[in-house]
Amino acid sequence: MGETIGDQELSLLRHIADHGPMTVGDAAASFGASRGLARSTVLTMMERLRRKGSLSRKMTDGVFRYRALASSAELLKGAVHRFVERSLDGSVSPFLAYLSEVRELSEQERQELERVLARLDAARRGDGGGGS
Repeated sequence: MGETIGDQELSLLRHIADHGPMTVGDAAASFGASRGLARSTVLTMMERLRRKGSLSRKMTDGVFRYRALASSAELLKGAVHRFVERSLDGSVSPFLAYLSEVRELSEQERQELERVLARLDAARRGDGGGGS
């Protein structure tokens, strides 16, 4: 993705990535309605995302169906990377400090942190970190 995307665009993009290809009408009903967004606003956002290279569209039965070109997880990973680079000057230390103060991590989140540390340790040792 070339240009950066805003929070609302990222939410729409993740919605499309999570729910599969959809028309503007589908997106307006399933995403826009609960946020008070008009169909025309959703269309504008989807076309902007398409121009930025985040969505593709294909004509099917006379209507365009849009699909995300990345998974929801990949989109979040990119958003976090951009946040760290732009807002934290590339340092994860402030993010780690935040995590150290979080009082409630789920067991799944704790396990994922342990897997990340294991991969980092393996990469440091040079054995590739084979894990999940």
